[in-house]
Amino acid sequence: MQRYENAVEWLKKWDTFSLKLGMERMAWMLEKLGHPERLLRSVHIGGTNGKGSTLTFLESILRQAGYSVGTFTSPSLGAFNERIKKDGKPVTDEALCRAIEMVRPHAEALGATEHGEPTEFEVITAVAIVYFAKIDPCDFVLFEVGLGGLHDSTNVLLPMLTIITNVGWDHVEQLGPTLADIAREKAGIIKPGVPVITGAEGEAETIIQTTAAERRAKLYRLGHEFQIDGVERTEDGEVYDFRSPFSRYERLTIRMAGRHQVINAALAVMAADYLRNFFAVDIEEEALRDGLKRAFWPGRFEKISERPLVILDGAHNPDGMRALADEVRRRYPNRRLHLLFAAFKDKDCAAMLAELNDVADRVVLTTFDHPRASRPSALMSAVPEGMRAEEAGDWQTAYHRMLEVMTDEDMLLITGSLHFVGTVRQALGVSDPPLARS
Repeated sequence: MQRYENAVEWLKKWDTFSLKLGMERMAWMLEKLGHPERLLRSVHIGGTNGKGSTLTFLESILRQAGYSVGTFTSPSLGAFNERIKKDGKPVTDEALCRAIEMVRPHAEALGATEHGEPTEFEVITAVAIVYFAKIDPCDFVLFEVGLGGLHDSTNVLLPMLTIITNVGWDHVEQLGPTLADIAREKAGIIKPGVPVITGAEGEAETIIQTTAAERRAKLYRLGHEFQIDGVERTEDGEVYDFRSPFSRYERLTIRMAGRHQVINAALAVMAADYLRNFFAVDIEEEALRDGLKRAFWPGRFEKISERPLVILDGAHNPDGMRALADEVRRRYPNRRLHLLFAAFKDKDCAAMLAELNDVADRVVLTTFDHPRASRPSALMSAVPEGMRAEEAGDWQTAYHRMLEVMTDEDMLLITGSLHFVGTVRQALGVSDPPLARS
């Protein structure tokens, strides 16, 4: 335990919040480590929203087909180890310590070079690559981009396939100021000759298309090279039809609610289609269907109580909040909505709250234990005209007080930040459904 605590404490010493552009530090560390990234059969997943859900759908499909699958995601909603998983199980303390010990001397030596010290995320990315390449190899590794794409530490990968879910307004200070700027950053993960699957639209789609053409990367676009049709809402999920140049599936079922989740699932199915047809990955239709049904990603329109109805959703930018508001209208048009909201200081909270203005009947602004968390008083300045909001310094007290006044005709939505949703999940002891763990 002491060894593990020391290792995690060492990880936390690195610069957490600043964004250092450039891939020089990652390239330097990986060269010293013998280029472990070249040993991985990886899929690289970027985009503004839906990265984690798309990764989860594809992971579940591959696992149901009998393959071992590693995943690297951020941020985790629980313990640190959950960022690095193999076959759904977090990396063990022992294995994490071994990977950190392999990276540690090179990360520390990097500070003495012209490149300067690495960031925390760069070190964690190197640890994940070393773990999957040298300690516990698996058939496939799915990497989620941390921020942006072009300058993200995961962009050292040489993937089999690239997925860009969508492009929207988030991290504008680092990636903006225009949507075109953000799209170019996201498109920066496209590698020469490596196929790209995307659900992006409009100007962003054009930029991705141009970048793919320049790098001679085959492009598969939702609504063009592959399609979804016949979307139907079920009690806890969605049903839809899918067609691509390689296959046609009717009545595919997912249990993550929302039209946006249908898009995420379709991206994963297209990825599975490509891997099967061009890399001879053995994925039978039964495995694909079962994988989609089993896929679960915590904090995505997650119902944690039926009576009273309580839903957690990690929407943390305006586009994500718009999709969330649309789903509330679609599924619960006649419910009185109580909103418990907390977010980071650097988010566009005014735009996020504006998306919920016409669906929320009662709004409580709160905070949580994180250095970037906004105070309720600061959130009040972001409240749009017409929205009646109140402050609560302690989210748990506010949560229980809201439950006390709710009826069966009401619902409580907890949202604003993935970290906040993770905090709530952990404090309330919410566990994944059994099907997701099997």
